[in-house]
Amino acid sequence: MYIPDHFAIKSADVMHKIIQAHPLGVLVTMTPEGLDANHIPFELHAERGVLTAHVARANPVWQQCKDGADVLVIFRADEGYISPNWYPSKHETHRLVPTWNYEVVHVHGRLAVQDQEKFVRGVVGRLTRTHEATEPKPWKMGDSAPEFIDGMLKAIVGIEITITRMEGKAKLSQNREDRDRLHAADELVRQGHAELAQAMRSAK
Repeated sequence: MYIPDHFAIKSADVMHKIIQAHPLGVLVTMTPEGLDANHIPFELHAERGVLTAHVARANPVWQQCKDGADVLVIFRADEGYISPNWYPSKHETHRLVPTWNYEVVHVHGRLAVQDQEKFVRGVVGRLTRTHEATEPKPWKMGDSAPEFIDGMLKAIVGIEITITRMEGKAKLSQNREDRDRLHAADELVRQGHAELAQAMRSAK
């Protein structure tokens, strides 16, 4: 990924937060038929340096990728179009053009298939607890009949990705004057992009 220095995310903690806030990753793999991409919710285990997830057993990706295969997982936060009209300096110089702002993290790693019931049950349980946490009455696997859950677990396969490196990019108008960046953030709020606007306001 092309990352000018002023857009580089250099903090691993910041990249971890983006992954945790936007866990639906794009798993990019090389298969015998060429490049493939699957959209999968991941769990980050920062202390161990791994990502875990599960895929449908019917999905060929877990058979196409040998254990240890190099893979890429892309996590993207909020993104949005930036009009030059939102920059106060544009109306003075008329020397600005449209752009697109975003935050993204690329995780490079090695994939291992984990086709064990204990592993898969753990992945599903943790993902469920995380994403049900804000529900008034969180759903849990114990709410369903054991034989139903057992059947569902047999229909999925676990994967674990050992992280070899991460790179992050935050393109948030840091190369513009503060007044331009902050005014553009105000416009994004009006368009419903509060998360991107907040990221721009915090950018240096």
